[in-house]
Amino acid sequence: MSPDHDRNPGATATLSGRGLTKTYHTGEVDVHALRGVDLDLYQGELIVLLGPSGSGKSTLLNILGGLDVPSAGQVFFDNSEITAASEGELTRFRRAHVGFVFQFYNLIPSLTAEENVALVTEIAPASMRPAEALELVGLGERLDHFPAQLSGGEQQRVAIARAIAKRPDILLCDEPTGALDSQTGIIVLEAIETVNREIGTATAVITHNTVIGGMADRVVHIADGRIASVEHNAARAAVQQLAW
Repeated sequence: MSPDHDRNPGATATLSGRGLTKTYHTGEVDVHALRGVDLDLYQGELIVLLGPSGSGKSTLLNILGGLDVPSAGQVFFDNSEITAASEGELTRFRRAHVGFVFQFYNLIPSLTAEENVALVTEIAPASMRPAEALELVGLGERLDHFPAQLSGGEQQRVAIARAIAKRPDILLCDEPTGALDSQTGIIVLEAIETVNREIGTATAVITHNTVIGGMADRVVHIADGRIASVEHNAARAAVQQLAW
């Protein structure tokens, strides 16, 4: 499929993938996770990647974020190719420019919410204060709480605060509500939407829940390692308006 440029004609993409292919070799079997994907992500944009398990969504996100390398194809960040980067350069790219949120929170149990976020702010060059990041996701009153004292949704919001505290250019979220009930999921999605709006971070959210597509600028449907279709929403729906 050709690149989806009409989202913002004339604009320069923050992150671009071109011809992304990923093949895993397991014994005598080749598994084709991606089959030539082109995708652009723009500053301030929120896209939702929809597709069934095994469609290639997570593989695509990991390659775009520099956690994995494609078998073929290129990834560009601000017009600089990162697929040719060394491991050290990829680490610096992730550290300075990309925030990740996963289905499981990966918080350190012995650290408070503020201390978990500070793990990122201490190594990022232009980070916000941990308390500021937690305030942005609605946890300004829970700075001194340990993960065991927080609900699942609150722990996920700490994970979001940790991801965005370094003011990343790109926020990549892989099934961020997958382990949560619908009401808690709405609160987490509202936190992601707030971050996207307030910071202008280019944001991609993976989900298998089609309803979540309503909150996006674009909905990218992925099937069998390819982009099957792209929908443009005339206006984003407020998260509270989504009919779960």
